[in-house]
Amino acid sequence: MNHVVRNVGIMAHIDAGKTTATERMLFYTGVNSRIGEVDEGSATMDWMEEEKERGITITAAATTCFWKGHRINVIDTPGHIDFTIEVGRSLRVLDGAVALFSAVEGVEPQSETVWRQADRYRVPRIAFVNKMDRPAADFNRCVDMIRDTLKANPLVLQIPIKDGDEFLGVVDVIKGKAIFYDRDRMDMEYSIREIPEGLKEKVYEAKERVMELLSEIDDVFMVLYLEGNNIEEAEIKRAIRKGTLDGSILPVLCGSAFKNKGIQPLLDAIVDYLPSPQDVSPYKYWTEEGDEGCLNGMPEEPFSGLVFKIMNDPFVGQLSYMRVYSGTLKTGDMVLNCTKSKTERIGRILRLHANKREEIKKAEAGDICAIVGFKGASTGDTLAHPDLNILFETIEVPSPVISCAITPKKKDDLKKMWLVFNKYTIEDPSLNVRLDKETGEVILSGMGELHLEIIMDRAKREHNLEMLSSPPQVAYRETITKKVIGTGKYIKQSGGRGQYGHVVLQVSPLEGVDYVFENKTVGGVIPREYISSIEAGIRETLEKGIILGYPLINIKVELIDGSFHEVDSSELAFKLAASIGLKAGVVKANPVILEPIMKVDINIPGDYLGTVIGDISTRRGKIAELGERNDFKYILAYIPLEEMFGYTTHLRSVTQGRGYYVMEFFHYAPVPAHVYQNLMKNREKTVTEVLYG
Repeated sequence: MNHVVRNVGIMAHIDAGKTTATERMLFYTGVNSRIGEVDEGSATMDWMEEEKERGITITAAATTCFWKGHRINVIDTPGHIDFTIEVGRSLRVLDGAVALFSAVEGVEPQSETVWRQADRYRVPRIAFVNKMDRPAADFNRCVDMIRDTLKANPLVLQIPIKDGDEFLGVVDVIKGKAIFYDRDRMDMEYSIREIPEGLKEKVYEAKERVMELLSEIDDVFMVLYLEGNNIEEAEIKRAIRKGTLDGSILPVLCGSAFKNKGIQPLLDAIVDYLPSPQDVSPYKYWTEEGDEGCLNGMPEEPFSGLVFKIMNDPFVGQLSYMRVYSGTLKTGDMVLNCTKSKTERIGRILRLHANKREEIKKAEAGDICAIVGFKGASTGDTLAHPDLNILFETIEVPSPVISCAITPKKKDDLKKMWLVFNKYTIEDPSLNVRLDKETGEVILSGMGELHLEIIMDRAKREHNLEMLSSPPQVAYRETITKKVIGTGKYIKQSGGRGQYGHVVLQVSPLEGVDYVFENKTVGGVIPREYISSIEAGIRETLEKGIILGYPLINIKVELIDGSFHEVDSSELAFKLAASIGLKAGVVKANPVILEPIMKVDINIPGDYLGTVIGDISTRRGKIAELGERNDFKYILAYIPLEEMFGYTTHLRSVTQGRGYYVMEFFHYAPVPAHVYQNLMKNREKTVTEVLYG
């Protein structure tokens, strides 16, 4: 495996400067001859039209650059919560990450969300405190927030050099030298100088803190430190790298990406402290039988890889983004899609640079590449040599929380609309499109209003598909609150062979899991060949819902008894009997409707605190925390999604445009009685309109 490869993600809260930092990295590594700017819509990594217009990152973009003999594969991820799957699936295949924080805002809500995602996939990180050129920048406060909010162990490797509000450069704590940026050359060049007199004591204290922290995490280093030896820079870097890889420390650097300051030292830190693919091996997998195994990630091992993203390109067709974990993949090779049990031949292999691509003949262990025309692949699929039938840990896909009904403006475009949105759901598994059989509407579901808006925008721009949509609707769920027995019988005699199916089901509430089915029958009361049909009937009924037509979750269904007829029983009869039995059970089990509750982090000037708190209570919200961030107050509240539509406009209105918020899904909770009654009325009205016009 190649020691000189770094697979790195840039992750942060929205507008912390991820894309700007990536653009500077591409410039300084020679990939770009000019610097792209997000505000101008010229950023290389934000290549979609929707990204250029809004000035935000929507889709994770991959690129390759070279620095000091190392190849760095960089993925610039979105910061907006609606596109959190892009962050999750990128972190799943990356070896390390740069956590970017704004020196003004510090650790923001989405910073916490992506931090937890990185924790889940055990990704080593370094931190870069950006926007040090801003007047309100506070490096020390940001470091404290990293320690207190994220429970990390920050290791400060740079001290900012400021003259009033002006950010001049940084002091390298390890080298004991100052880096000053040349204002006459747009800060693109720097000079190494002695530490300014006023910072010497602060740098000395920072160096001592580094040495003490490294002694705590590395026994070899501790011996050298206690003996009072003059420890060489290479040994200090070795200890920092070790602590970074095991997650015991978080190296912290600072700069201003927009002003071109601090990017070269950041590239050095990526090379020095973040892992190569070999550092994070071996890679765990599971066999068909459920046994665990490991691959060391060596080129001589059989090929294996994980598809982490699907994208439809108008010129080359479907692109399957893949991380190669072991072996070598060449054009023309036959590979097994282990998830789908399907073998395919590899056509073209591409190395990625945002929306530009370079064709290569092979990809080796540690590489991130794209395969052209690999049919039927989905996010999370394991690909391997045909003799190696294994599965890697897949990618967690969040459930949609918001829906709207869509219809094409031209009736002739209905088939085209289905094809387009099916493509988008393959690209983005957090998006869902389905037909509501009761109302006949096509329902589009996603992670938020912006998510749905951008998908509709893409359909219009990329496929000339004009659509009408209803206002977004909440994705409610149904569940039960007590254990009951439900009996289902389907008996039909109509001359000749009849139909007979009889089941007895026990349904009970289940925490933390959507659905579990167990066959508890003994003695062959129902032949084995009908069990799968019974489960199919239960699954279909759960998806359609029973009370108001919303999917039924958090339920355990046990088949405990039943009977069959030697001649008249069939798979269809048992499927229908299971559906009847489940409906009978759920109706008796005190069913409730669940609604998504959102965790909302609201930031406002203190003058508007009372107004905003009062408004939260009218939205059925519960306040969990109040505090201060810089000159702003923040409110952490849990509010039903139903009450959050249009909140952006409302908050701006009551705070004179100065307030903002972010929200993410928290959990499902039962709706109050008055909301339940409204849902019942709306459902009856909708069904009546469909039936009678």
